Amino acid sequence: MSLPFARRKLLTIIPLVFAFTACGNVSDGNLIKNQDEFKEAVSNAAPGDTIILANGVWEDFEILFKGEGEEGNPIRLTAETKGEVILSGQSNLRLAGNYLEVSGLVFKNGSTPTQEVVSFRQNKDNLANNSRITEIVIDNYNQAERQEADFWVMMYGKNNRFDHNHLVGKRNKGVTMAVRLNTEESQQNNHRIDHNYFGPRSILGSNGGETLRIGTSHYSRTDSFTTVESNYFDRCDGELEIISNKSGKNKFLNNIFYESRGTLTMRHGNNNLVEGNVFFGNDADHTGGIRVINAGQTIRNNYMEGLKGTRFGGALVVMNGVPNGPINRYDPVINALIENNSLINSDNIQLGAGSDEERSGPPSDSVFQNNLIYNDGGRDVFTVYDDMSGIDFKNNVLGSMDPPDFTSGFERRQVTLTRADNGLQYPQPDIKAGVSRDLVVTTKDMTGASWYPKLEPTIAFGSGETIKIAPEEGILLRTIKQANPGDTIILSEGDYVAAKFLKLTKPLTFKGEGEVNITFERSAMFEVLEGGSLQLINLNISGEDSPDYAGNSVIRTSPYAQLENFRLEIIDSDFTAIDKNHTFNVVKASKGTFADNILVQNSTFEDVTGAIFSLDKEDDDYGIYNAEYLTITNSTFKNVEGDLVDYYRGGRDESTFGPHFKMTGSTLDNVGKGNRNQSKSSIYLHGVQVTNMSDNIFKNSAPFLINHTVGEPKTRITGNRFSGTPGPAVYELNSILENTAIITNNDGLNP
Repeated sequence: MSLPFARRKLLTIIPLVFAFTACGNVSDGNLIKNQDEFKEAVSNAAPGDTIILANGVWEDFEILFKGEGEEGNPIRLTAETKGEVILSGQSNLRLAGNYLEVSGLVFKNGSTPTQEVVSFRQNKDNLANNSRITEIVIDNYNQAERQEADFWVMMYGKNNRFDHNHLVGKRNKGVTMAVRLNTEESQQNNHRIDHNYFGPRSILGSNGGETLRIGTSHYSRTDSFTTVESNYFDRCDGELEIISNKSGKNKFLNNIFYESRGTLTMRHGNNNLVEGNVFFGNDADHTGGIRVINAGQTIRNNYMEGLKGTRFGGALVVMNGVPNGPINRYDPVINALIENNSLINSDNIQLGAGSDEERSGPPSDSVFQNNLIYNDGGRDVFTVYDDMSGIDFKNNVLGSMDPPDFTSGFERRQVTLTRADNGLQYPQPDIKAGVSRDLVVTTKDMTGASWYPKLEPTIAFGSGETIKIAPEEGILLRTIKQANPGDTIILSEGDYVAAKFLKLTKPLTFKGEGEVNITFERSAMFEVLEGGSLQLINLNISGEDSPDYAGNSVIRTSPYAQLENFRLEIIDSDFTAIDKNHTFNVVKASKGTFADNILVQNSTFEDVTGAIFSLDKEDDDYGIYNAEYLTITNSTFKNVEGDLVDYYRGGRDESTFGPHFKMTGSTLDNVGKGNRNQSKSSIYLHGVQVTNMSDNIFKNSAPFLINHTVGEPKTRITGNRFSGTPGPAVYELNSILENTAIITNNDGLNP
């Protein structure tokens, strides 16, 4: 893809960015080989000095870089060779003073001993000002407990810059990067955050997974004057808010959001500018754009394509607010200007979102003009929750859809889109609505440290080598130890016995050729540990040789919290005799573990005394849960005493998209009627946000129970057949509104 505008801009900034950080070895300066030498060098550093850390692993190194440089003559801290100075173990970095510059360091294989990995202050009395951090890397540098919060980068002081850095793999709770305004010395700060690569951040499964936050609720009516420009947000999926703006007079310019779940959110703060940003959703689930809240926001010249998010995570969301509300609530949208944006094949524009008894203030004194909205399918993308007379709609162009009926100011045109050299789609020249044709698109290679690779976040099943084995004692465990991530282990026909736990610390596939039977002799067959994921294909698994214990499981996660999300796929496989003792589960997830995806396809489960999926251990009601997606297709469950699934997300937090449950083409026969099944249901879904159940058969089973808790849960139960089974029970636990579940075209239900 040719990007002439982007390249021209890049060339103009290279002299500034790389004046002192050319790639390769640093020869001029004071080479430091241990921590004592560093402390001495810092204490003696004068303007213009460069302190060079020798290549190697620096373990448990808490760097305090404190000094007084001069404008144009800073004190510098850098690596002998960029990327070859590794800060590991319990290491971190603090800056304090004036005109300091840090570059070339890598944090990995450890975690910060304090709350922050990189901080622009020594303590609350000693801040960094007029300082810069460039070309550093923080790579999977996480606390061991996923709910133990820390922050990777925290900016304090004034006039600081954070640029061309690489931040990837934040897995524990806590925002990846934040700007604090908690004292006057850090307010109206004029920070610049630019050309950074914010690499993939996996789904946290709770609140606290933002990638970037500017301010906090307590100081949200204070101005920050921070510029966030030309950064690349790559699959930043932590939670609903990718960027959470909580202060005033900030600028978000020319950033790119690639397949990132959530939105750039004007959560608090007034008079911010969002301009020239590009959102590529590529039809990925829950990809969103911009959410508008508060007063004086300008949303101009932004491009949004292929975004599939809904509700608060839509392509363009204008919220309702709380009139005269407290500082931590949603302020009404007043005097917003939303103009010249392009929304291409993006599903949802939400106006007055969140409208309820508290959020009763619709937008006012606002303008929505010269925007281009195009959808290949021609369907209406507008959802209106309240009176929109406070927005003046004018000169907007709709391609392939009729104007909405709630207002004027939209014209339907025949639109022909052409993709330009900058990667964006534009209409024919006579249509002036939408983004400018010279919009500069920030590409991935413009951001981050040029010398550090941008790798894929997960290893796909079946992406490695193939290993063929035959039945013999201990063969399964030996092969697991020898296999590499992504390998496929082919089991030839025969009988296999797992006499020991099969512990997985890497993604592996087990695939049977012919009739492959596996039994196991411990309380679990597979244990998915940190880094592990499991795919099973064409296997027959029996619990007949398991020990006579209560609470066994076929597959379980570690009993301890895990940072890395796992994946589980069960395809064309049969599970039998899972009944040696009571409460024998097929899959059991522990507290503090999280699955990105669980898939069951064309499989059977028969004679089970527990649940098929036990996903109910996050019972503290903090909005935490055990799995994002559970999908079941064309499978059969017979004589199961517990639930097919016990799926629990408690609390009232609205910061996540999941959990999601989908079941199609499957049969439940005598499921959920065991005496020990506390829910007394065949399927128990509590707090699940998206449920789709269609074309299933329920025979002689317990009813299934769904509890709606927060947000706007989407539940569809259609085309199912019920025989000897009560109909579904759906309850609204926290709402007095009419039940939102869609239950239609099901056979066998009592009228």
